[in-house]
Amino acid sequence: QVQLVESGGGLVQAGGSLTLSCAASGSIASIRAMGWYRQAPGKQRTTIAAINTNDTTSYADSVKGRFTVSRDNAKNTVYLQMNSLKPEDTAVYYCNEVPPRLPWGQGTQVTVSS
Repeated sequence: QVQLVESGGGLVQAGGSLTLSCAASGSIASIRAMGWYRQAPGKQRTTIAAINTNDTTSYADSVKGRFTVSRDNAKNTVYLQMNSLKPEDTAVYYCNEVPPRLPWGQGTQVTVSS
């Protein structure tokens, strides 16, 4: 089964940028939709961005216009470019299929200071 490893998180000031990566241990080319999720302390995990096999993307309202999801099937990697970060973007970020079917990775922590 495909395993997912997220990376690229860190501490950034409000207004800053980060790029997250999600490396899959196997091919993602046939996975119809991949996405990014996040879970803030005390809150449920939610979908924030998705990309399908023809590169059509969708975003939660909270990140629309600031975040960009992309996928490189040749590298079995999904990316999340995050710009204009806000303190409310602080969370652990995960990737998975949409809807999620693969085992969850460990996630990557993003902390945005005000």
